[in-house]
Amino acid sequence: MSLFTLFQRDDCHLCDQALAVLAQARFPDFSSVFIDDDDGLEMRYGARVPVLRRDSDGGELDWPFDAATAAAFAGS
Repeated sequence: MSLFTLFQRDDCHLCDQALAVLAQARFPDFSSVFIDDDDGLEMRYGARVPVLRRDSDGGELDWPFDAATAAAFAGS
C-alpha cells in the first residue's frame, strides 16, 4: 500500500515533469490517480494537477515542486 497519491492527467507535460522530479528525489512508492474521467476529482484538482497527496493526513503538495521540496514533504 502506498503512502502517497499523485493526481494527474493523461497527456500532461507538467505531470511528466512531476514524475521526473519524484524519480530524482527517490520518492517512496506512490499511486497515480488520473482525474480525467472523474467529475469529482476534476472539480477538486482540475486546474491544480499534478498534486501529490500524503494519504496519512491528507496533506497536499501542489505543482511546481522540486526534489528537495518533495523529499521534505515525504519526511513531514
